[in-house]
Amino acid sequence: MKSIILTFLLISLSVVSYSQDKPKKDNQQGKMKIEELPAVVIKRVGSDFSVYLPDKNPDMDVRKMEEKFIAYDIGKDYEGNESYLVVMQSKKGSLAATYDENGKLTRVVEQYKNIRLPNEVIYSVYRNYPDWSIVNDKFLYTQEEGDINKKQYNLKIKKGKETMKLTVRPNGEILKAK
Repeated sequence: MKSIILTFLLISLSVVSYSQDKPKKDNQQGKMKIEELPAVVIKRVGSDFSVYLPDKNPDMDVRKMEEKFIAYDIGKDYEGNESYLVVMQSKKGSLAATYDENGKLTRVVEQYKNIRLPNEVIYSVYRNYPDWSIVNDKFLYTQEEGDINKKQYNLKIKKGKETMKLTVRPNGEILKAK
């Protein structure tokens, strides 16, 4: 009787262990494809929509602020006002959004300091200024009526006692150097 139970136990364990798939080395399994996120329609206002384009910033604090804003519901607070301002702040920055008298999102301004920079920005700065180091950074992101107006990084770089200010786009293109 013991041998039958032991044999049955071994067979059941071996069947379970072979039922799991083993990842193949050639397969790209486990790698995620990063894609642009579509605009987020926050709210429908009559026949119009409030559109917000979240930034795909690598800093988690920025993403958390944007997620918090997307989840925010102004309800009926805007009624009776010509415009309604919502301000959200965190330790690294702020987000200010303006709604019109109908409750439609019209403008969003985001400002952050000392955040994690995109790889393209870092590579571009160190490629063009090899012996310099990034000392300070600010991120400015504005949009109006669902269109992005400004999306840039203002960086302060240093080499010895010499400092320089750069304005860089998220794709790494350096717009200004002072």
